[in-house]
Amino acid sequence: MPFSITVSPSYSDCSSAASAAALSVLRQRLDQQELVNIVLATGASQFDLLADLVSAPGIAWKRVTAFHLDEYAGIPASHPASFRKYLVERFTSHLPLRAFHAVQGDAPDLVAECTRLESLICQAPVDLALIGIGENGHLAFNDPPADFDTERAYLVVDLDQACRQQQVGEGWFRDLQEVPSQAISMSIRQILRSQAIICTAPDLRKALPVQRALLGPVTPDCPASILRHHADCQLFLDQASASLVAPGLHLQ
Repeated sequence: MPFSITVSPSYSDCSSAASAAALSVLRQRLDQQELVNIVLATGASQFDLLADLVSAPGIAWKRVTAFHLDEYAGIPASHPASFRKYLVERFTSHLPLRAFHAVQGDAPDLVAECTRLESLICQAPVDLALIGIGENGHLAFNDPPADFDTERAYLVVDLDQACRQQQVGEGWFRDLQEVPSQAISMSIRQILRSQAIICTAPDLRKALPVQRALLGPVTPDCPASILRHHADCQLFLDQASASLVAPGLHLQ
């Protein structure tokens, strides 16, 4: 399937459409092959999607390995804002996954942790990546200007102020000073290596980055714009996030 866009009437409809698409890909892959590998994102845009996957019948989760998209540097899995904590509570603890490879953001050597994760994911071609778009247009924690060229699977990255402010705005931290300045992130090229991508980006605060991603140039200054070059990426929006581009899109 080529790059496609689905605009739903509401936030919940957007999540439902994205989860239906993700489940379709999962079921198809599990019918075609013994083992399936997926990438899991976090953030508010993924709440309902992950809940739908957990409650879906007939998925052979014992044959599915999940890889973690990104994590803050320096915080333990017990931290309220930890993405590992988020995924364990909302997803992995509810399913008999074959394996879950979490990003250990509090590893003593972050570069070594990137190498560890790279060695795992390079042995397991990714069938499906579930991702979102940040308020600054980032993919994972690849803030602008993102590195479109590195072949490394995971990177230690610096977080810009817009990204860190988003984390405060979503309620993960009390103020900007609490938000870590670095993270471990899956790289842009590694995300694009996924055979299929489901990108969910509802809410009015995503309208400007969605506009830039869809109507502007493909540029590291808007990392999400690179999704237009993927051969099988489905982008799911609601009316609010599509409001700056909706006249040119078909409302479903």
